[in-house]
Amino acid sequence: MRDNPNAELIAIGTELLLGEITDTNSVFMARQLRDIGVNVFFMTTVGDNLERISSAVSDALDRAEIVLTCGGLGPTVDDMTRQAVANATDRSLEFHQHLYDDIADRFRGFGTRMTENNRQQAYLPEGARLIENPVGTAPAFVVETERGTVISLPGVPREMMYLMTGSVLPYLSGRYNLGVIVARTLRTAGVGESSLDDMIGRDLLNEGNPSVGLAAHHGCVDVRVTAKAATKEAATSLLNDMQARLVSRIGEHVFGEDEDTLESVVLQLLERYQLYVHVTEAGHTGVLSACFGGETPHLSSSSFSHPDETYRALRLQPEDMSLKDLAVAAAIAEREARKVDASLVLLSYPDLNENADVEQGSAIAVATASGTRFRVYGFGARSNLATEWLPRWGLANLWRMLRREHEDGM
Repeated sequence: MRDNPNAELIAIGTELLLGEITDTNSVFMARQLRDIGVNVFFMTTVGDNLERISSAVSDALDRAEIVLTCGGLGPTVDDMTRQAVANATDRSLEFHQHLYDDIADRFRGFGTRMTENNRQQAYLPEGARLIENPVGTAPAFVVETERGTVISLPGVPREMMYLMTGSVLPYLSGRYNLGVIVARTLRTAGVGESSLDDMIGRDLLNEGNPSVGLAAHHGCVDVRVTAKAATKEAATSLLNDMQARLVSRIGEHVFGEDEDTLESVVLQLLERYQLYVHVTEAGHTGVLSACFGGETPHLSSSSFSHPDETYRALRLQPEDMSLKDLAVAAAIAEREARKVDASLVLLSYPDLNENADVEQGSAIAVATASGTRFRVYGFGARSNLATEWLPRWGLANLWRMLRREHEDGM
């Protein structure tokens, strides 16, 4: 049995390249392989072209011990995976009468007449091992060669998932000496990707096992830690050690793990310490308050269609409220925070001149008992970026300020 094989995934279908559907199959397969200790270093998408599919399979066999293809096993003229795998592994196609009979029986069970083009589904590359497909009409198969193993699965997600978990994973576990890969994601906020990279340091980022990688999102950066070992316990131990080293360097920015969100973590803080937040929004109404999950006893809010309405409602002095002085959000936040535990203010100005090259922007401010933080962004209320970046920044700073006040000082 061979140790520590690498795998490569090939998604087949012109519709993927045209953007008509999203390739969720490769994501699923990669996670399944990860969980049994198989590394995936390459994913390829190729259209319905015999020569290109054959080339993709052959190239993958040069790089990986295991090649999984997904798609192209149907009955139509553009389903070319069988022939492409046969070409890439220097073998012909063989007709299997029992497969043809099984497909015909399945159609009869559907009460539907099988068309002649379904006959091609009964062909497999010479010497291939059949993977029975009880949930569809497209038989899957395995081709074992000196260069590596090719496993071809149907592209219908339900069928692929069934065969992947029920047949492919047991086959791989029996053929190879597999370890276990354990992954964990540390969720960070309030710090940019480049700054976080610098804080972590080259020594940790360049370690092979566990490996550490960064993935930036709107206002948040994920730190992915992956460890591989012979057993889950050993892999988890490696992962825990690396997490401790990471937290010693970036712990102040880590708000959670894996499925945690800023929203859920902030709500937990509010509930734990019975804290109350007031949200004031103008220009973008409901963007911040929606982050708290709708109605909650820990939230009150005020919404206005335009920042000018906010000034009038709060009786602010007009001479102090220049439209370009977006930092006034900080003053409003401080004023409202005196009534509750924390205050968030979002003021987004629309582009008042439709022909203007520069929008007037948006301001976000957070105030608690320990102080006030605010930031101005260079996009206005008509920008979709406002709904993505402003809540992230506001929640990140609210979380950090409340945590320092109620947990770090305990």
